Amino acid sequence: MMQKMDWSCITGAYDGGGMGNLKSQNAPLQKSRATEAGTAMLNAHCMPAPKPDHRHEIEAIYAELECRPLPRQCEMRTGCCHFRLAGHTPMLTRGEALYAAQGVRASGRKVLKPHADGACPLLGRDGRCTIYKNRPFGCRTHFCAEAGGMYPRKHVVDLIQRLEALDERLGGSGSRPLESAVSEALAEL
Repeated sequence: MMQKMDWSCITGAYDGGGMGNLKSQNAPLQKSRATEAGTAMLNAHCMPAPKPDHRHEIEAIYAELECRPLPRQCEMRTGCCHFRLAGHTPMLTRGEALYAAQGVRASGRKVLKPHADGACPLLGRDGRCTIYKNRPFGCRTHFCAEAGGMYPRKHVVDLIQRLEALDERLGGSGSRPLESAVSEALAEL
């Protein structure tokens, strides 16, 4: 006769942090309380822990950035969006790429189309960012000189660390160039 399983030792509760992480309520499953059949049943029916909800964490990071007392005024001149001319390409973590990809989908597109002149593939025909609300951290902090210049790293390092921590939780492999990061994220949505 099979011993009845006490499932209370493996039930999870959300950590309340909005990230969907599971935490254990009790001590780990004790071998003395589980039979071979019970363990097999447990393995067959347990679902993996849910992935963190990147959207809420990214929005919280971006909202905190907006509250920083660094005067910047982007006038959407888009000079910094012409990567080849500006000499830089924003690097995105996995969470940022997924968030940007959601903006791309919301704009009605399914894929990125590169610009022949090396401009950001997120610029529309009118030369404006098509995902301005969902634009990455680098686009929010690396302004052209006319807008006040780049944010000093010391003023945003804590936010960068949060983006990197989220990247790790999402199984990312570090920051990647905008076009490839967003294209890969679009393929996953």
